[in-house]
Amino acid sequence: MDLDAPFYAFALAGFAAQLVDGMLGMGYGVSLTSLLLALGVPPASASFSVHASEIFTSGVSGISHLSFKNVDHSLFKRLVIPGVIGGVAGAYVLSSVPGGVIKPLISAYLIVMGVVILVRAIMRTQTPDKGKRFAAPLALVGGFLDAIGGGGWGPVVTTNLVASGAHPRTTIGTVNLAEFFVTVAESITFVLTIGTLDLRIVGGLILGGVIAAPLGAWLCRHIPRRPWSIAVGLLIIGLSMRTLWKALN
Repeated sequence: MDLDAPFYAFALAGFAAQLVDGMLGMGYGVSLTSLLLALGVPPASASFSVHASEIFTSGVSGISHLSFKNVDHSLFKRLVIPGVIGGVAGAYVLSSVPGGVIKPLISAYLIVMGVVILVRAIMRTQTPDKGKRFAAPLALVGGFLDAIGGGGWGPVVTTNLVASGAHPRTTIGTVNLAEFFVTVAESITFVLTIGTLDLRIVGGLILGGVIAAPLGAWLCRHIPRRPWSIAVGLLIIGLSMRTLWKALN
């Protein structure tokens, strides 16, 4: 692997995406997939690349959140198995559909995810904690959409749990830890159905993401989430609208 400018560009993208994900509990997959689609990477390959790198970044991030005591073990048990089932199903569906057909749909989905992140950040509603009763179905849907769109586990699971009253810090840490197992299952499915990926993209994303993961977990305890959420939501919407426009034309 030649460490030239493109490799460093992907490393920088991986660093920024994982930093945001560690702080917000979302953003890694949707932001990187939006970027890769905008660069012309096919949808299945984009999702495969993001999730292959996310095995390493989510693993380091999950361990970091454990060390900072950001994990609710009861919630983790409710998330991991449904999330794995949904992720495997989504990866299988994505690998079976032609890229030209599904790319506009994924771009539209990513726009919706950007809007979700943006609206949640602006509203900042606080309600009694009723999130755990919905954890399993949220994980199932979140895992499926995460594989289909290259991201969505955090926006679907984290935002809905926090909106239901769950504590933001422990929710973010728990969702990050569960994401590791969901990502492993999705990547294995992609290996069995697609089989190949661009090591330069994956290597850059891994390098940047692993470096950023502990910092993101630490910042989760110290940095206000709202301005970062708004910025990430706007970025995802902008990138995905550009990709959707190009796909439709």
